[in-house]
Amino acid sequence: MSTIADLIRARLGDDHAGYVFEGSVASWDDVVRESTRRASFLREHLDPTAKPHVGVLLENTPEYLYWIGAAALTGSCIVGINPTRRGAELARDVRHTDCQMIVTDAAGRSTFDGLDCGVPATAFVDVDAVRPTLPPFDAELLANSAPDGSLPLFLLFTSGSTSAPKAVVCTNERMATTAVRAGQIYGVVRDEVCYSPMPLFHGNALMACWGPALAVGATLVLRRKFSASGFLDDVRTYGCTYFTYVGRTIAYVLGQPPTAVDRDHRLRLGFGTEASALDRERFLERFGCELVEGYGSSESVVAIIRTPDTPANALGRERPDMAGKVVIVDPATDAECPRVIFDEHGAITNPECIGEIVNTAGGSTFEGYYNNPEASGERVRNGWYWTGDLGYRDDDGFFYFAGRSADWLRVDSENFAGAPVENIISRFPGVVMAAVYPVPDPVTGDMVMAAIEMNSTTSFVYQMPFGRFLDTQRDLGTKWSPRIVRVTGAMPLTANNKVHKPPLRAEKWRTGETLYWRPERGDRLRAMTNDDKVALERSFAENKRAHVLSGP
Repeated sequence: MSTIADLIRARLGDDHAGYVFEGSVASWDDVVRESTRRASFLREHLDPTAKPHVGVLLENTPEYLYWIGAAALTGSCIVGINPTRRGAELARDVRHTDCQMIVTDAAGRSTFDGLDCGVPATAFVDVDAVRPTLPPFDAELLANSAPDGSLPLFLLFTSGSTSAPKAVVCTNERMATTAVRAGQIYGVVRDEVCYSPMPLFHGNALMACWGPALAVGATLVLRRKFSASGFLDDVRTYGCTYFTYVGRTIAYVLGQPPTAVDRDHRLRLGFGTEASALDRERFLERFGCELVEGYGSSESVVAIIRTPDTPANALGRERPDMAGKVVIVDPATDAECPRVIFDEHGAITNPECIGEIVNTAGGSTFEGYYNNPEASGERVRNGWYWTGDLGYRDDDGFFYFAGRSADWLRVDSENFAGAPVENIISRFPGVVMAAVYPVPDPVTGDMVMAAIEMNSTTSFVYQMPFGRFLDTQRDLGTKWSPRIVRVTGAMPLTANNKVHKPPLRAEKWRTGETLYWRPERGDRLRAMTNDDKVALERSFAENKRAHVLSGP
């Protein structure tokens, strides 16, 4: 079985363009040599008696990837630090992962000012300052570098969209296997130009973009940070043919004003997660580029892949090597959920079909969360791997995504998930993204609340267009319609463009942003005033439920 070190060594002497960044080009041979120089630095400066964990806080630059190469060649481990973390949370991430060195730049270094993260000032490496002093290329080090493939190469923090981020262990061998397999699945070949706008501290960019490019010697184009307005210019300028995305990336690209050159590019394929079927259809129609959705995670224990016969709203079927092992389970009983029954309009008629996506043989393959046995234990129960994601399955074996486990709603004793409602709301013209989540009902259970972000050219009209729109959606469950609608100027997002729902749930209707609501179910939507908010909270007290308002 190969390792990332093997894949790097194979690129020595390769003059094909490797990394392209802001107009500069490094050949793959350059990449190998620069990675090896930094490997020499790590060997000289890491304490061999401590864990060889190197925190990296950088934007998407070649430097980031050179230090990954250095870690692969020395058996070290890269801890991808989320650049949006600050203060105690940032210090906690570094301490939790036992970093003995931080590789960053001046901007990144300033985020640690005044923080005690357990790393001495002398162990902070400024990439711009150290670059001229790096050791020369050491051919012997490269030739003799064969670290154990079972050693961790990455600690990849989860997005933290539902809870505190956890550090996923990814070994050198697993990363190499994933890189080769992803390239084969998505047809990444040597003359590919791969566009990487997603953050390099996240598994999507590494496993589905950088890794496949490295495996075949394709060209990788780096963007410091994702930019919806810069997307088309980038792919046209550099002749990109393949890209990856996460979360609401596609919605933001589609939210940009159309141009006369929307189809003037070489893109053939985009791969990612969480783009709705409607957004995929719109992207293909506008840009002439197919988007392929997949389901997986940094843990790599469950993989669901689309096939040509996959229904538009479905994720696909489990990867062939997982056949018969991935199921939908009721977490309350550990029993497999019944298959979904759709009515003639595509509405779910049996909400009990929704459960957690589980790999019944995945417990032994999960590499765990670093230094977090409690979180690891939540994922592995009865030898099964529990993803924390909700889904359902049809009679043909296709899986559908229904949201995170925190997205359960209970209205009038009926349990259902938020993602199908989000998909319906996203059909409303001008919606960039929608988030559906539970807020307490003053009598019992939950009310459905939706946050909606519109594009810059469309105003939200609540009563006639939106209210009528909801009334005409035949697949909208009778209890699914939002009771409260929040129109937000900017949806809270994680660093990899996933909706961050905890602050929305915590704020409830206590926000200065525009709100609409139905005082009673069946009422028409109308503006929610401050007096309405006071009256609503009074009703909680009258029903002896004021205590539920203090929860998240």
